[in-house]
Formats: sequence, C-alpha cells, structure tokens
Amino acid sequence: MCKFLVIGISDQSKPELSAEIKHLLATHTVFSGGKRHYDLVKEFLPVRHQWIDVLVPLAQTFKRYREVAQPIILFASGDPLFFGIANTLKREFPDATIKVYPSFNSLQMLAHQCHIPYGTMKVATLTGRPWINLDQELIKGTALIGVLTDRQKTPGAIASRMKEFGFDNYRIYLGERMGGALEKVRCLSVDECAGLTCDMPNCLIIEKTRHFDRAMGIHEADFHFLEGRPRMITKRSIRLMSLSMLKLDTARVLWDIGFCTGSVSIEARQAAPHVDVFAIEKREESRALMINNQRQFRIPGINAMIGDFFESNLSHWPMPDRVFIGGHGGRLIEMVQILEKVLAPGGIIVFNAVSRQTNEQFKEALESCSMTMTDSMLIQQDEFNAVSVLQATKDY
Repeated sequence: MCKFLVIGISDQSKPELSAEIKHLLATHTVFSGGKRHYDLVKEFLPVRHQWIDVLVPLAQTFKRYREVAQPIILFASGDPLFFGIANTLKREFPDATIKVYPSFNSLQMLAHQCHIPYGTMKVATLTGRPWINLDQELIKGTALIGVLTDRQKTPGAIASRMKEFGFDNYRIYLGERMGGALEKVRCLSVDECAGLTCDMPNCLIIEKTRHFDRAMGIHEADFHFLEGRPRMITKRSIRLMSLSMLKLDTARVLWDIGFCTGSVSIEARQAAPHVDVFAIEKREESRALMINNQRQFRIPGINAMIGDFFESNLSHWPMPDRVFIGGHGGRLIEMVQILEKVLAPGGIIVFNAVSRQTNEQFKEALESCSMTMTDSMLIQQDEFNAVSVLQATKDY
C-alpha cells in the first residue's frame, strides 16, 4: 500500500521548513514534484535520493509511484488539498496513507498582501477547467471571486472575456509568483488587465465595485430580434413557464433547439448559471443575434452553433438532461424521437405548441418513445394566440 507525505511550499527561493519537515526530508529517500519544486528544495534533500518528476499526463507518474516500496514525499504548491495534487492522490490511490503538511495557497497570500478579508470569497478554478466555473459567479454577481488560472485562461484572457460581456463592475487584484522573491502584486481595472502578459504561476481576486440589476423575465422588447420580425421570440410569460417546467435547479446540460434570438438560452443561463447551455439555429442571421443578446444581458458561456438540427453532427455536445424545442421545421415527431435517444434518463423536454396540430404531434411523438407527458399549461399573453407549454419526462 502506498504512503504519501505531501508537503506544501511557496515560491520562496529558500523555503522556510519546520524542524519536523526537515527531519522527514533527512530520513526519507524518495521524493517527487514538479521541476520548479525540485529547484526549490534540492539543497534540503539527502545526497542519496530518488526524484520522480510529476509530468502530465499523470498516468506514467502514478505508475512509478506504484513501483516504489517506500514512502514518497511529494512537494506541491501551497495547500495540496486546495485544488491540488492531494485530491488526485485520494482519487487514484484510495487505499493509500496520505499525510498533508499545508502552506498558504496563492489566493490566501494574495488576499494577505492586499488586506482583503476572504472568508466569503468564492473560488473559481480555470486550471484545466471550463469557463463556466467563472462565468456562473459573474452572472450571479458574486462580490469576491478567487480565480486560479492556467496558460490558456490567463489573467489577460480572463479580463478580455469580462470586458466583452460588460463585467467592468469589478476590480482585479493580480498576483504573480506568490510567496517568492519574484512576487508581484497589482490592482487593475478590467480594461488595464485585458490582454496583459503575466508571469506564471499567477492568480486573481476579482472584487465587485458596483451592482448590476437583473430581471427574472426579460421583456421581449429589450432583445435584439430578427429584422422585420419582432414577434418571432418566445414571449416573456411563456418563456418563464417553460423555464419553470425545465426544472433547471437540478439540471446540468440544456439543449435549446431553434434558438432564434437566444431568449430562452439567455434566460436559462441567467436563472441557472451552473447549467451548460448548447443551442442550435439554422438561420445564419441568428449568429449575430445570439452574440449581441449575450453581451446585452451580460451572459457569457452559451455554446451556440448555426446549422440544421437534422443535418448537424451534435455528438461532440454532452448528453442533455433538459431540452427546449423552439423550432422543429415541420418534423416534430422525428425530432422528439432523435432527442429521446440522447436525453439522459429522467430528463425533460419542454415544447411550446402554438396549434392544436402541433399539440397532437407532440403527444404522438411521446407515444413512440419512452417518454411521458408530465405537465402542461395553456397561456395567452396580450393579443397573441394562446400557447400550450408542454413538459415530457423520459422514463428511467
């Protein structure tokens, strides 16, 4: 059974190690970590020692760990349990003995330098992770966000994304190489940080300076819409009822089929920022509509594509547990049959039937699939025709 002693260190050129840790280093022979860690600690290691580089992908590193009969001292940055290697060890070596000796993580050190009380800070890691981790906090208007970066999602790229979607209501504290002689801390506006080149490793604390109000139920007149066709949008009352029937609180992935202006996708992301939204629309002019409406309402992160649902390869999209059908091209039964095959068990489809014919077609489609009509409501907004909002659930 493997035994790991995981020691957190900062970027100090000469780490300050406790007497206990110095004793551990003197009495062990197998060590591991990144090249940067080795450069920092090699003078503390015994003359006869074995070093195992932590390399990505980690499979080969873990293979070498399993071949070692002795305890392994593993060096990590900051707190090894704060989005660190200790979490990976717990997953990959469930029977291993693990003891952790933490140091301050980079976000803590940045908060200390900037005198920021960080007890309520939300952490969004973008280190090898998707944008949604940060997007959802920005959409919610979280007051204080700690951000872990990587070589693609850099401080400059993060600030540029914030600028594109109108999140200039934050100030950015940028920390580079925290804890060492090369440490650098700056307080920047979103504009100042956008496109900036920074030393690695780095991290951000994003602090809200003013609040933006959000409306639950965006008025259709506030959206950019198809030229000459202002009525071609899911109306507010119908949109809100559709979102209610989608049960987004427990959702993970929503597909919006026939997004047109993007009103349902945008309202869904605003109501449930944790949901990954994937949307498709065959009208080319809707490409700009979606982008402009996302910027208008400060809603980043909708995965939109232009194409015909029946001709597009959507295999790269994750399996949905929620689907909204906003357009079907006269092939509703066929569409429902296709969606039922990719929908997660217990997943929900919501469809707005504008006529008795489409209402009956939706019911007919459900009869050919393992789906059940579970809710419906007839709604009329202003002088528009009444619409049946229909909910169907896939059997487990």
